[in-house]
Amino acid sequence: MEGPVLASHRSPGGQAPSPALKDALDGAVIRVRGSHRIAPPSSALRGRVVVAAVAAGAFAAAAAGQTLKTVSSESDAAVTPLANAQEASASFTLGSAGSGGAPELLPAGHGMDASAEAAKMADNQKVTEARVQAEADAARKAAEEASRPKTCLPANGTFTSGFGARWGTSHLGIDIANSIGTPIYAASDGTVIQAGPASGFGLWVRLQLDDGTIQVYGHMDSFSVHEGQKVKCGEQIAKIGDRGESTGPHLHFEVWQNGTTKIDPRPWLAARGITV
Repeated sequence: MEGPVLASHRSPGGQAPSPALKDALDGAVIRVRGSHRIAPPSSALRGRVVVAAVAAGAFAAAAAGQTLKTVSSESDAAVTPLANAQEASASFTLGSAGSGGAPELLPAGHGMDASAEAAKMADNQKVTEARVQAEADAARKAAEEASRPKTCLPANGTFTSGFGARWGTSHLGIDIANSIGTPIYAASDGTVIQAGPASGFGLWVRLQLDDGTIQVYGHMDSFSVHEGQKVKCGEQIAKIGDRGESTGPHLHFEVWQNGTTKIDPRPWLAARGITV
């Protein structure tokens, strides 16, 4: 059997044994195999253990103190000191004789001039009225265009000759007689493709429609359009005359379907609401 365990040593102050001393003593115990008892440590060994434990405790205390000092220094450096109570009280005192009295009202950075604002509003009103007027004009013109006739009587007068055979020849249009200078109108919307002298007609005007149909106006006294000009139904383009191979003052009017085939103008006009 092992011998009795050595009694725990206490610190010089009579307090509970130091943990460091206890660990040192536990490590100093020599266990021997067999039935031999544990040899008690010598006085010199015990003295050295006590000195080592006391030194370890002192080192630990010194290290802890240094750590606390370092933490305290860092905390003090990170904290900005506040003004003392006397200064704070002075800062918030109301009714003092200095500049800390009633709050000062600063002028607005962008003052609004009343007259300029009124002028701006008036201009906006004018712009709005102009836009409304323009929209109304556009609507009115659109309505007029929709109601405007697309086919018109080419001239006022007396129907004197129709389409077909006449005196052994073919008459490829219709004649409307009236006095010289009577207005001649475009029978449809179109583009003038020729205006000037023409064999047999004296003067003529040829008008091409959007669908390719061509209208011919002949024997006129004068004309008031030019090649490339766009005209609308009912617009005056010439005046009745007696030029070329003519039997008297009249308008000779032809319709060329698809720009080549000459057809009777009366049925073509009648299909579009115009009676000659």
